[in-house]
Amino acid sequence: MGLPKVVTREEWRVAREELLALEKAATRARDALNTRRRELPMVEIDKSYVFEGPDGKSELLDLFDGRPQLVVYHFMFAPDWDAGCRSCSGFLDQIGHLAHLRARGTEFAAVSRAPFTRILPFKARMGWTVPWYSSHLSDFNQDFGATYVDEDGTLQEQPAISCFLREGERVFHTYSTFARGMDHIGFTTNLLDLTALGRQEEWEKPEGRASALGAPAGSARVRYHDEYVD
Repeated sequence: MGLPKVVTREEWRVAREELLALEKAATRARDALNTRRRELPMVEIDKSYVFEGPDGKSELLDLFDGRPQLVVYHFMFAPDWDAGCRSCSGFLDQIGHLAHLRARGTEFAAVSRAPFTRILPFKARMGWTVPWYSSHLSDFNQDFGATYVDEDGTLQEQPAISCFLREGERVFHTYSTFARGMDHIGFTTNLLDLTALGRQEEWEKPEGRASALGAPAGSARVRYHDEYVD
């Protein structure tokens, strides 16, 4: 095993400061990238999608649960599979308490092509409480690139995240990313960075979105998860 070189404390401090300069540059670059993401144009969804969940059939608007934003995790679970994808399961294990997302007007839901009757026992086995819906009655996964046709004409699954924004009854698609594009995601702020409204902090650009929900800036709304009032 090629372990790091052993040095004196002073040599380590110098090397660490050099690395810190690179880390700060990466943070600034990430902030600039997130700004570009929030400046992306959006596409209105004019197609009807049907989902199956614990309350029966739902439409895309229902998945928002009344909130302005929705983050959908396209969980790899094909209709003929007995269980969900192991890697997707690892990702969903990392998703924290949804109260922190919801406090910033953002709902989270997993969506798979497997029938809900297959999803339900697997969800119970994993002990997850996140909303999870079946899209097997519609082309939702295909239309947003999470399911595609390979060179042999076979449907294939890939992990993906899609973000949506709601204005009244109108729903807009703002962002999607796939596979390695989700490597850094697994924390509330990482998910918010993918959305059109972002973290809703005063320092973010474009300006004016911190107050989009008519509430204090994002960090001022952070609470213990059992203290939020929905």
